[in-house]
Amino acid sequence: MNPVAEVILSLLLVVSAFFTLVGSLGLVKLSDFFRRLHGPTKATTMGVGCILVVSVFYHALIGNSFHPRELLVSVLLIVTAPISANLLAKAALSLKLKKRPQCPADETPDPEHLDSPADRRPDEL
Repeated sequence: MNPVAEVILSLLLVVSAFFTLVGSLGLVKLSDFFRRLHGPTKATTMGVGCILVVSVFYHALIGNSFHPRELLVSVLLIVTAPISANLLAKAALSLKLKKRPQCPADETPDPEHLDSPADRRPDEL
């Protein structure tokens, strides 16, 4: 394989790793649900897309026959990421989330996450 192509593909892999890392850190570190939604849907999608592009070009350069699986994964990723982000945002807006969602291990709901007395359990009123 051409050394120039190897360097370009390696740099693209480093860029994709950077985008994936930034998206993952955004998911973990940002405080608001709507802010955390952008991490995996924007940066991580770009990172995985770059990895798939590298895979397509690598297999083309080493002479393997063309397989559409990378293109299929890319299309599914590009189609499903914005749709799932939109549905998550609509669900959060309908629930009127203000802060981080509560940990599933907690049994009782956090009063800060509830918006009105009508949303609270009867024993909390």
